[in-house]
Amino acid sequence: MTHVFIFNPAAGKKNSGTLLLKRAAAAFPDGDFELYTTKAPGDARAIAKSFADSGEAARLYACGGDGILNEVVNAAAGCAHIAVTNVPMGTGNDFLRMFGREGKLRFSDIAALRDGPESAYDLIDCNGKLGLDIVCAGIDARVAEEVHRYKRIPLVGKKLAYIISLVVNVLFKGLTRPMEVEMGPLRHSGPAAIVCVGNASYYGGGFCPLPEARPDDGVLDMLLIGDITLLQFARCVMKYAKGRYKECPELVRDWHGDSVRVSSQDEIVAVVDGEVLRAREFTIRLSDKRVNFFRPAGVELGHELAPRATQRSSL
Repeated sequence: MTHVFIFNPAAGKKNSGTLLLKRAAAAFPDGDFELYTTKAPGDARAIAKSFADSGEAARLYACGGDGILNEVVNAAAGCAHIAVTNVPMGTGNDFLRMFGREGKLRFSDIAALRDGPESAYDLIDCNGKLGLDIVCAGIDARVAEEVHRYKRIPLVGKKLAYIISLVVNVLFKGLTRPMEVEMGPLRHSGPAAIVCVGNASYYGGGFCPLPEARPDDGVLDMLLIGDITLLQFARCVMKYAKGRYKECPELVRDWHGDSVRVSSQDEIVAVVDGEVLRAREFTIRLSDKRVNFFRPAGVELGHELAPRATQRSSL
């Protein structure tokens, strides 16, 4: 078994690479591990793919945020001899929130990860791009896309950049865009604010719109918010963020199934685990592939999540 650390230096704090090396060396005193540092987007996927293509058993440690985890997952999907995990060094690490607050912290313990159990998790396929967490298309996707623009401003960190992007998009660029949405029996045509499809529950640095979602149940959980006024958005957004969407039945529709189709005459922005895509049509479905994900012993999914009461839509 080969243990491979793939580190994104842009996600960590100063000297985080040195600290990671020390932690890995302490967990593997025999030195039986490999450490790679990425230099550009796509490097993590290429490194992971080289091990996936080798046919030899390996555990891949994506060291950084959700972005590097997504790259590694896309390379390892469908490979029975490869398992993936996330050593949190980014600002989000939203997928790890599925394991609860204390569980997420345990993923920093490399010694606990080394021999931890693994499970096969579902994946979302969005026009061929795979995701482990959430795919969104709407105001949330447009806000996420523009965060990086505002992060370039001196003294503006990620949290402030997110707030600026949210204010600019909500107040000045409009909440909705024209969309055609086919979601189970639902057919929507007209202005839409959010299409959210979850294999897991969290995105956006802690929003939990889909508390029932689990990556091991063979079901995607979906929300649609159609035409909505600024006042309605203000009243609903925190309920949406906390997974209380059923308290807004006049605004939010839900469905639990395996696919959704979103299209428009204009280009749509979609975000897959933080990665931005643009197209006029997206087919978002449960992938035929799964990925082996390993975790520290004793850490399980869903300690803080709500059970799904029904597989039927509340439409």
